[in-house]
Amino acid sequence: MSEILVAEGLTKHFPIKGGFPVKRTVGAVQAVDGIDLAIRAGEAFGLVGESGCGKSTTGRLLTRLLEPTAGRIRYRGEDITHASRKELAPIRSEIQMIFQDPYSSLNPRQTVGKIVSGPMEINGIAPPGGREARVRELLETVGLNPEHYNRFPHEFSGGQRQRIGVARALALEPKLIVADEPVSALDVSIQAQVVNLLQKLQRELDIAFLFIAHDLAVVRHFSQRVAVMYLGRIVEVGPRDDIYRRPRHPYTHALLSAVPEPGEDGGTRERIRLAGDVPSPIDPPSGCRFRTRCWKARDVCAETVPPLIRTDGSQEGHLSACHFPEPPTVERDTEVVM
Repeated sequence: MSEILVAEGLTKHFPIKGGFPVKRTVGAVQAVDGIDLAIRAGEAFGLVGESGCGKSTTGRLLTRLLEPTAGRIRYRGEDITHASRKELAPIRSEIQMIFQDPYSSLNPRQTVGKIVSGPMEINGIAPPGGREARVRELLETVGLNPEHYNRFPHEFSGGQRQRIGVARALALEPKLIVADEPVSALDVSIQAQVVNLLQKLQRELDIAFLFIAHDLAVVRHFSQRVAVMYLGRIVEVGPRDDIYRRPRHPYTHALLSAVPEPGEDGGTRERIRLAGDVPSPIDPPSGCRFRTRCWKARDVCAETVPPLIRTDGSQEGHLSACHFPEPPTVERDTEVVM
């Protein structure tokens, strides 16, 4: 399977201004710091990590809504790292985004028909049968009534608004969709419906997805491959089942231990409690960024950044960034019901 989007050494630092009377750069928030990522055509790729680790910034970098500080982004073999607006125009329609908040991402002054047809108007696309017919078809595809064409966003629930956002993302028949925590703002009872809809569309339309979330169960249900992010860096990446059943990085172990799941003896499995707080991205730890909270940390962890490589016993394609990876223990396989 060919790779549709590749990021190499992708970095985004937000400058901190200070000083008087002249504002000067006194530091930087290292939101994303040298990550490598590859998304294959037609696959569902999950990006998981706790709040503030840089997931959403990564999504905005890959869609070129943010300008990278360093690194390289290639889309279908073409370097788009610093492409101008004019140079990006031909591929804008192929990379779309579903935003986290369905309330702020829709213009309250526009009807559903106007919102969904907007991308077609901007790109000068006139589908067979007209734009209105195409919009009504898209509304039906995402599970809404085509008669909702003339309604306004305030007339819909959160789950319905997110479906409108999905219809807008599908309007230009994209090859890649970046879904930035698309269900975190929704009620739990509605989350499963939206995730199942996205999964159905991904399979039927053969669209590649970057699914960003902090909910491990949702990512496991949706994704074929998963990357785990901590404080601006990818610490582990691999096939879904290998990540969830045989995690090698201590941080991934700690994340999975926090998910309520019955153990082999009927009780709950042991929870790994991490010491301290997440360090500031303004002044992250040297070497391995997880070392200040890791129970396996040694001197080398502070001196050398661990490379993201395949570790002994890992399956091909399962990479971990740890000097002392966890043994590949097999946990009981449990079904995640959505």
